[in-house]
Amino acid sequence: MFYKKILRPILFLLNPETIHKITFILFRFFPVFGYMFGFRNRRITNQRIAPVSLMGLNFKNPVGLAGGLDKNARALRFMKNMGFSFVEIGTVTPLAQKGNSKPRLFRLSRNQALINRMGFNNDGVEVICRRLKKKPRGLIVGGNIGKNSSTPNINAVEDFAICFEKLYPFVDYFTVNVSCPNIKDLSKLQNKTDLERILTRLMNSRARMVVKKPILLKISPDLSVNQLDEVVEVILGTHIDGVIATNTTTGRFNLDYSENEIARYGEGGLSGFPLCQISSDVIRYLRHRLGSELPIIGSGGVMSASDAQDKMDAGANLVQLYTGFIYEGPGLLTQILKSCQPSAWRN
Repeated sequence: MFYKKILRPILFLLNPETIHKITFILFRFFPVFGYMFGFRNRRITNQRIAPVSLMGLNFKNPVGLAGGLDKNARALRFMKNMGFSFVEIGTVTPLAQKGNSKPRLFRLSRNQALINRMGFNNDGVEVICRRLKKKPRGLIVGGNIGKNSSTPNINAVEDFAICFEKLYPFVDYFTVNVSCPNIKDLSKLQNKTDLERILTRLMNSRARMVVKKPILLKISPDLSVNQLDEVVEVILGTHIDGVIATNTTTGRFNLDYSENEIARYGEGGLSGFPLCQISSDVIRYLRHRLGSELPIIGSGGVMSASDAQDKMDAGANLVQLYTGFIYEGPGLLTQILKSCQPSAWRN
C-alpha cells in the first residue's frame, strides 16, 4: 500500500529510465531496504511454501525476477532480501554496449504496460562476472545471454558461446535470448536451423563441464503455430532443459490509447497487462506439445496473484515478474505468495 499510494506516484513523475537508475543505486547501496520491504514475503515462504525442485535446483518459492530489470547484476542482494527465490540477470553480451538511443522506455499507465527498445544495454560479460563473484548465498541466479548488436546473425553463435563459458562458474542456469524485438534481426534466429546451431553449440560446451547447469530458451509471444511447432522440435531435439514463455511483443493490442499516441512511442517490445493472456496461451500450447515433464517458466503480464495462477494453470512451473513489479511493487510478490496453493505449483 505504501508503494502504490505514496512511493509510486512520486517515482512516476520522473522519466522511466531515470527512475530505474535512481532505484538501482538505492538497491545497490541500501540492500537493507529490500529486507524491510520483503519481511512478509520471507515469512510466508518460510511458513507455508515448500521449495520447488526443478532442473536440479531448489527454488525457495515459485516467484522470480525476469531478465531485463537487473541487467548488470547490481541488485541481487536487494532482490533476495525482497523475497524473490531467483533473479535472472542480463541480457548479457560479450562486449559492453550502450543500447539504442534515448528515449527508449515508455510507460502506458492506463493499461499498466511498458514499451521498451533498450537494445541489450549492459556492462559486458567480463564486468558482470566480477560482480557475480560476490552474489549472495541462497539466491538462484540465471544468466540471460545474447549477442552484441554489431554481431551479424551468421556469427551469433560465437557471442552466445562466449557468454555461456564465461558466466558458467557464476550462474545457476542460462536463458538463451533470441526473441528480444529490440535488436535488429535477432528474432530471425528463432528459425529452426539457427536455433539448432546455437543450442547444440551450448549443449556441447556443457557436456565438457563437471556440473551440468540448465539451459532454457526464451521465446517470443509473436510466433505462429507453425513456428511454435518448430521451436518445440528444436527443444526436444537438442534436449535443452526448459523454456521461458514469453518475451515482450511487437504487437499493440489491449491498449486504451489512440493510434497517434501509440505511434509516438515508436518501436519496441510491449510488456505488462496487455501481454498477459497471449503469454498464457503460448504456455498452454507449449505444455500440450512438450508434455508434462519439461519445465516452463511463465513470464509476461503477471500483474496480480490471479495472473500468476493463470500461468500455473496453463502449465508453468515457476513465474517471473517484471512490469508487474514496477507497477505493483513488493506487494505483488506478497499477494502471489499468500494466495498460492502449494499443490497448484508444479514440482
